[in-house]
Amino acid sequence: MRFIRLFRIIFVMLRFGLDEFILGHTKLRHLQKLVSRLMFWRNLSQSRGARLRLALETLGPIFVKFGQMLSTRRDLIPLDIADELAKLQDKVPPFAYASVEQVMREAFGQEISQVFQQFDIEPIASASVAQVHFAHLPDGRPVAVKILRPGISVVIEKDIALLDSAALLMEKLWPDGKRLKPRELVAEFAKHIHHELDLMLEAANCSLLGRNFPDGKLLIVPEVYWDWCREQVMVMERMDGTPISQVTYLRSIGVDIPKLARDGVEIFFTQVFRDGFFHADMHPGNIQVADDGRYIALDFGIMGSLNDTDKYYLARNFLAFFKRDYRDVAIAHIESGWVPKDTSTDELEMAVRAICEPIFNKPLKEISFGRTLLSLFQMSRRFGVIIQPQLVMLQKTLLNIEGLGRDLDPDLDLWATAKPFLERWMSEQLGWRSVVKNLKSELPIWGKVLPQLPRLLHQQLQRSTENSLSEELRGLLTEQQRHTWWLRLISVALMLLVVFQLVSLVALWYGLG
Repeated sequence: MRFIRLFRIIFVMLRFGLDEFILGHTKLRHLQKLVSRLMFWRNLSQSRGARLRLALETLGPIFVKFGQMLSTRRDLIPLDIADELAKLQDKVPPFAYASVEQVMREAFGQEISQVFQQFDIEPIASASVAQVHFAHLPDGRPVAVKILRPGISVVIEKDIALLDSAALLMEKLWPDGKRLKPRELVAEFAKHIHHELDLMLEAANCSLLGRNFPDGKLLIVPEVYWDWCREQVMVMERMDGTPISQVTYLRSIGVDIPKLARDGVEIFFTQVFRDGFFHADMHPGNIQVADDGRYIALDFGIMGSLNDTDKYYLARNFLAFFKRDYRDVAIAHIESGWVPKDTSTDELEMAVRAICEPIFNKPLKEISFGRTLLSLFQMSRRFGVIIQPQLVMLQKTLLNIEGLGRDLDPDLDLWATAKPFLERWMSEQLGWRSVVKNLKSELPIWGKVLPQLPRLLHQQLQRSTENSLSEELRGLLTEQQRHTWWLRLISVALMLLVVFQLVSLVALWYGLG
């Protein structure tokens, strides 16, 4: 089956004339002429960008997502192609309303008219995995209803199997295969794609992101209506905003575009470093802007997460990078295990400096993270950097953020915007605020354990004493109990003194607060 799918991919590429992207090189032009003669029947009247978009739509959701990512990188691909691929963000051809009725019937066991007061037949948006219709709940509340494409899981499973086969070949045949861990990367990508196929998981992601930004000052997250959510259907609050790609219109209604760009950077770093939970599919089709300039988040199928260790080393790398302390960047890479332990700190420092120094003191319009990442990739090959699959989604999101920032405010100083936030975060994690915060969180546990400490300590000392004595010495236990009791008493007193000091410190902090 995988070979059939591979053959179909090759056929679709040839059908839409994508061979010109591969065979356009001077040395291969004779092959392009041969292919053109063999496939004389194909229609290549449309632009190359349109043909690429149609090919990706034909091949299915995984290829559509690849096109979505490319559409945000106008610095890396021609503008005519980027404009066409941007249509993949929310203008994928919708599936028929009859299929919508079938999915809803399977999900609710009722007809649509029995579930909703009103339901729009035409979708408001259509993407690779699902499409969205506007509707009204029985009590009249306006909602957005997201519905999975019928049979989408079968198509995705086939494509993931094909990607896994390609990754296996890469591991076996490419010298850098094992270091880059392509099968782990495919598994990470597959995990997030599978999450998109269960809209109950997406609803939970939406709910969690909303709790992380409860005041809605920078980011608005729609409310989830759980009573109407199913695995194939998600019902949420209807949002009224403007797609972030419509910069001219946003400017005409008075939105402060430079502030919007700065807020976007703050939202991103807040999600990554404060919460360790971030929106990992931030193409323009998933982001709107309210008339008052606040961001509106949509589509929560692909979310990234980081543990405390990843957050610490990432923040440390970013801060060292902003301060041009390339030696600390090198040390952080070695300490985190991202490069072998025997790596030369001096050599790694010089390599990082050569890549990063040229992009400082430049506005976003003069920086290409894509080319910088390519240089870093070449450096990683030299030093044997071990790819971290859990950071792949973050890297993808960073590329999306750069693309959005470039469209909003090319003069944005990314470093000056992000540095204060990261410095504050590191202070909260490593300074005295972190100590007090941890004491506060541990106080309820100490309150429960403290009354039990004397009894638990006595039992442990008694058990330890009994286990250490042989049968011949048990007769001496009575004589030694008096001395053992004094040891227990001293130990308990010391323990109580330490606990009392901790409790006093926390109580003092609460009093000052």
